[in-house]
Amino acid sequence: MINILYFASLRDRVGTSAEELELPTDTTTINGVIEILKAREGAWADAFGDTTKVLAAINQEMVKPDEPVKDGDEVAFFPPVTGG
Repeated sequence: MINILYFASLRDRVGTSAEELELPTDTTTINGVIEILKAREGAWADAFGDTTKVLAAINQEMVKPDEPVKDGDEVAFFPPVTGG
C-alpha cells in the first residue's frame, strides 16, 4: 500500500487531498500509478491525462515518471509551479 497526496489544482480537480492505494504487483513505477489513476476516468483522466503537467515526489524527493515505487512509499502529485 502507498499513501498518495494531491496538491494545488490536482487536489481541486480530483476532489481529495490524500488516499491510500494498494499497488497491483505489476505496478512498479510512478507512471504505473498514474495509469491506475487515469483509468478511473472523469476528473481523474482529465487531471492525469497530460503527464507533462504532473510532477511527482516519492518520500519528499522529486522523481521522474520511471522512478520505482514500492509498498510503504509516500507519493505526492502536484502541478508544475511557476514563480514571479
